[in-house]
Amino acid sequence: VLISLYIIYLILNSKKFLELLGLSLILGGALGNGLDRIFYGYVVDFIDFHLNHYHWPAFNVADTSITLGAIAFVSSLIFEK
Repeated sequence: VLISLYIIYLILNSKKFLELLGLSLILGGALGNGLDRIFYGYVVDFIDFHLNHYHWPAFNVADTSITLGAIAFVSSLIFEK
């Protein structure tokens, strides 16, 4: 909850588009996973890949949002001036 509040603070004080996009995706994903944990007691995963005896980690839209948001946020720190 505290980190979500800090991300909201960063969003309100940011002027860079890519940074805003990244932080918004991270916040949305975190809130989605948090609500799943509150209402279901676990995070609902919807994509689970198996191929023969290989298994990739399951993920959901919230996880994807967090990952894409982190990429956008780090990209904004590197490329936007």
